[in-house]
Amino acid sequence: MAQFGYTDENSPCWSSNIIANLHSYFGDSHPVNHLISQTQTVKTREQLDTGGLDKRDLDDSLNQLEDCSPPIDISSALRSVALTRGLKKHSPVPLSVPTLEDYPILSPLNYQEKSAERAADPAEEEVLNVPFQSKYIHFFPLYQDYCLQAVTDGLHRLSTSFVSELISSQGLQRRQFGYEATSPQLNSPKATPSSLLSQPVRVTPCTLWQDLEEVKASGLLSSLTTREIRLQESMFELIGSEASYLRSLGLAVNHFYASKALKQTLNQREHHILFSNIRRVMAASEKFLMDLEIQLGKSVLISQIGDIVLQHCPEFHCLYVPYVTNMMYQETLFNQLLQQNRDFLYSIKKLERDPVCQRQSLKSFLVLPFQRITRIKLILESILKLTEPGSASISNLKKAIEAIHEIVTECDKRVSKIKQIKELVCLEMLLDFGKVKSVPLIVSGRFLVHQGPMRQLTVAAYNSRVSFVSIYLHLFNDLLIISSKKDQRFTVVDHAEFPTRVHILKTEVLGLPPDSFLLHLSQSHTRQPTAMILVAHTRSDKEAWMKALSSNQ
Repeated sequence: MAQFGYTDENSPCWSSNIIANLHSYFGDSHPVNHLISQTQTVKTREQLDTGGLDKRDLDDSLNQLEDCSPPIDISSALRSVALTRGLKKHSPVPLSVPTLEDYPILSPLNYQEKSAERAADPAEEEVLNVPFQSKYIHFFPLYQDYCLQAVTDGLHRLSTSFVSELISSQGLQRRQFGYEATSPQLNSPKATPSSLLSQPVRVTPCTLWQDLEEVKASGLLSSLTTREIRLQESMFELIGSEASYLRSLGLAVNHFYASKALKQTLNQREHHILFSNIRRVMAASEKFLMDLEIQLGKSVLISQIGDIVLQHCPEFHCLYVPYVTNMMYQETLFNQLLQQNRDFLYSIKKLERDPVCQRQSLKSFLVLPFQRITRIKLILESILKLTEPGSASISNLKKAIEAIHEIVTECDKRVSKIKQIKELVCLEMLLDFGKVKSVPLIVSGRFLVHQGPMRQLTVAAYNSRVSFVSIYLHLFNDLLIISSKKDQRFTVVDHAEFPTRVHILKTEVLGLPPDSFLLHLSQSHTRQPTAMILVAHTRSDKEAWMKALSSNQ
């Protein structure tokens, strides 16, 4: 393979073999040969004593590369730009929450019903006020504490012989959750989080299915196998955890959402983004828990729980997908309000100090729907593992798991799409096309694949001196943008359709240095072909770019 020669320790020049390789690959009339011609006058060490690449010049070029800023941090940029079309690209960018109305596809109002239009609807109020009082809601802690202890309990199971230790001749013994909903320490003004964790407390009487008075009176515990008891406990966990979840949702709605003092610190749009459709999520939880408790009321031996979940999945999909999608805007707005709205901050802190919150923050309540929909899937999978293979309930149980999985997947897709669009909006405001023909960046289906700094190897025409120019590449799934970067802004120097107009030549073909490759644009912004030699900062950078640029070729 042809190799680079050097006039000085760091001064590259082309060997005749490399030139022959390039000519044979592209042909004599190809623009790549214009790039080659710039390097043909560079001599080898034996032919030149002076006039080669001065080491100090090369060091200066490399120093400039070392000063190159790191790749743009999109999340940081989003905090410092406003997503408004009216904002000029060269004007100072104020710190603000994105003005989502200017980008309808970004607006959370597109993913859910507008609360302003529905707030005065009596029919909705009737739906939201389900006349149902859970039998178990006060026997369980807030869902934040319930989930925390569920994780702790799961780790305990993995680290100990859990089943063998908890099984006795009378059946499955109680699991010690380390929390009691009616614990006197909980409401003590002198109590601290550390003291609560260090003081052992008992679980409430109805933490487990076997603790129910109806179960004890039925005598079932003596006749059921260990596996059957564990199955009942897993199914009752769906009921108990839903009761805990509903308890926290009720506090979020009745204490925070309904607070008049808090509403006075927000405009209607801010209040809607902050709480989204949480009232309707709570109403759905009430109906779901009601059906679960009705099923338990029919027989203490729980069965067919999968069909109840499956029945509620369509409504879960309509409510949880928009709520989770809105959480990105919710978090952005919440953080901005804490920084810029003193009245909001004061009101939130006052509400959070109320003993009813049990030292839980508003944020911990707002993330509950996301936590719950993923938790339901885990509980159902646990139930499925304990269900006998030939049971009639398996079919609906599997369908319910798949339906919940589809909801979670759809949430992920929506959130991912919003992130991609926000990334494009942010980047569009940082790009300056100048004299280069501009292209619209925000296009449906477009997303950023890879980005980062590179060095372009150039050869001066008058003295054949090799130098490096810092450039920045943004590779999208359908577009490549090449620009120069300065102060977090990018001046576009070229762009081409990807992958149809973008090609690369590997080191093995051309005999280029280890961290280099040749980028060929068969049609650039001028509609003419062009080529450039790119040098990555590290071998891993080169491999990443080679993979990204070759992915669709």
